[in-house]
Amino acid sequence: MLLLRRRGITMIKQNVVKDSDFTEIAEVKADGKNRVQLGRKVKGSQTRLYRVYQNVHGQIMLDPQVMVPASEAWLFQNKQAAQMVQKGLKDARTGKVTKSKEDFSKYTEDPT
Repeated sequence: MLLLRRRGITMIKQNVVKDSDFTEIAEVKADGKNRVQLGRKVKGSQTRLYRVYQNVHGQIMLDPQVMVPASEAWLFQNKQAAQMVQKGLKDARTGKVTKSKEDFSKYTEDPT
């Protein structure tokens, strides 16, 4: 993991290549504006945002991205908070929860 600082924003750069086992799915030709259409060639992906990487050999890799609302970005920038959330989710999945002494539903907007 690498921390980058761009335009006053700290970004976490993780290893881009998660698996080196690539399968060729199509051969496409760039149009006059150097655009490539993926069309239906990329199966199972509803992603419309990609980060584009290019190595010294000219190979290009597209890494699917998702947008995170600015109000939630702090969690991705705060390693300790992110770890606490991950632990809480793991505890919930494994049933490691305790009954609260207070009813916190009164603090929610939806009374159900």
